[in-house]
Amino acid sequence: MVKFFKMKHQTLHELAKFGSGLMAGDFIANAWVASMGYYPIEVWGWTFTSDIVLPTLIFDAALFLILVHYGWNIGKIPALRERSYLLLAGTIFAIVALAHLMRIFLNADLVIMEYEIPHWLSYVGIIVTTYLSYMSFKLATRLK
Repeated sequence: MVKFFKMKHQTLHELAKFGSGLMAGDFIANAWVASMGYYPIEVWGWTFTSDIVLPTLIFDAALFLILVHYGWNIGKIPALRERSYLLLAGTIFAIVALAHLMRIFLNADLVIMEYEIPHWLSYVGIIVTTYLSYMSFKLATRLK
């Protein structure tokens, strides 16, 4: 069973190449549907409006570039030291915790595809991200 989950780097590169093709196709299809004025579209009970076109195209383009970079080994990504990685992760978790805190204090509604996210979920988000931020910074200070 463990052997099933172990992939060689070459296999991962080939999967990245395949995924980049899928992202390019999704980008082209979204751009075509938007240009033809077919929005709003309902798929499996979900309604997609023209407001989602730009974020989807940006996401597809970004993921396409990442997959192309990995699939064809373009350039070298500099390796982060473990301490730098932990500091970066701790900072990102702290920003997310502050965003949840701001949502609670401002009593802001969060709606994703016509589904309103409950406020109690932000309390859970604050607890989890604050803990992860704290542990990241704690581990980073131990690695000098």
